[in-house]
Amino acid sequence: MQNVRQIAEEIVEREGGFVNDPDDPGGATNHGVTIHTLRRLGLDLTGDGAVGVADVRALSRAQAVEIYLTHYYARPRIAEMPEALQPALFDMYVNAGANAVKILQRLLREMGHPVAVDGVIGPQSIAAARDAALPEPVALRDAYGVARRNYYFRLADHRPASRKYARTRSGGKGGWILRAEAFVSPRYHMSEAEFRERVAAWG
Repeated sequence: MQNVRQIAEEIVEREGGFVNDPDDPGGATNHGVTIHTLRRLGLDLTGDGAVGVADVRALSRAQAVEIYLTHYYARPRIAEMPEALQPALFDMYVNAGANAVKILQRLLREMGHPVAVDGVIGPQSIAAARDAALPEPVALRDAYGVARRNYYFRLADHRPASRKYARTRSGGKGGWILRAEAFVSPRYHMSEAEFRERVAAWG
């Protein structure tokens, strides 16, 4: 099992460097850390009295890792969730914030656990997740990964500008979908044919 710092390093690697894609609601991003996050944390890295795009560009890989460890792992209480689930939940929290937890909470409700869908990891969600992880933690991890993949599909269904994040330039499976499936057992991965069928309505 990787330690949490190794997981954070992998997330930074997966997120890539500086981008400022007009189709991305997150705005300017570096190592996966958005300008909104820097503003929320008050990180004026350039020392000019304002947090802007220049600060996003100035963010180092090491700083991004520390932001993730503190604000996307420790504070949301991901460390208290079942160990097998932590890497996928941590990765999704970086990608989607509290929606990562809501996906899990909806899944837990479908499994019969009466948890609130509020995006907050509290005693109720922790207890439900630990119970759902028995006797086979990998099954919960896989179910979460599939639910995450479905979340991305629904997002792209309703927002055409986001569809490019779910497929490669050639139209095949990529981006968001591969990221979700990185935390899912291979037998639950979509084939290219299944992917094409799922997105056929996108045109």
